[in-house]
Amino acid sequence: MTATLTPDAPTPARAKSPLTAVGTDVLEPRTWIIGVTLLMGWHADRLTGIGWGLVAAVFCGVVPMLWIKWGQRRGYWGDRHVRRRQDRLIVLPGVIISVATCITLMFTLSAPREMSALVLAMLATLVAILAITTAWKISVHTAVSAGALVMLAFAYGPWVLVAVPLVALVGWSRVVLRDHTLAQVLAGTVLGAVLAGAVFTWLR
Repeated sequence: MTATLTPDAPTPARAKSPLTAVGTDVLEPRTWIIGVTLLMGWHADRLTGIGWGLVAAVFCGVVPMLWIKWGQRRGYWGDRHVRRRQDRLIVLPGVIISVATCITLMFTLSAPREMSALVLAMLATLVAILAITTAWKISVHTAVSAGALVMLAFAYGPWVLVAVPLVALVGWSRVVLRDHTLAQVLAGTVLGAVLAGAVFTWLR
């Protein structure tokens, strides 16, 4: 008798090729978040903006990863990618609290408008992801990567979109590793690009 594997359950054997490892592990959400916060900080206010970028990177990238690692060490969820949908319903609210704390600090301390818009766009995307995750395991990897790239394109110009193949690599790796279906990867891409891009351009 063989078990039927679904996108909500981790595969017993996950032999990663170097390419899938890059797409899923190297280009994970934390990487994109830290990159976009620092680059947007530079665009917003050069060195002062980089300082705000570091604040955003800590609250939006580092603290959520520490939260995930804390739960992983205690066996609450399997690994840093939190593959089971029901576990994400616990993880995502913790991440949202950290990002909401960041935006509160930014408003209180008068951060550059572009940085506040960036973090609010992240928050809006996270809330949407959580709502969808109550019923369906949408891809966080592709939502974050697509959203980050679109926001950078609005700030720096359309030439940034030359990095679109990196988003495609992320999505491809999630499907190949059977962490998501193609539909979940595409939905994450569209959600991140449209929602984060819309909120960012509206508020910046």
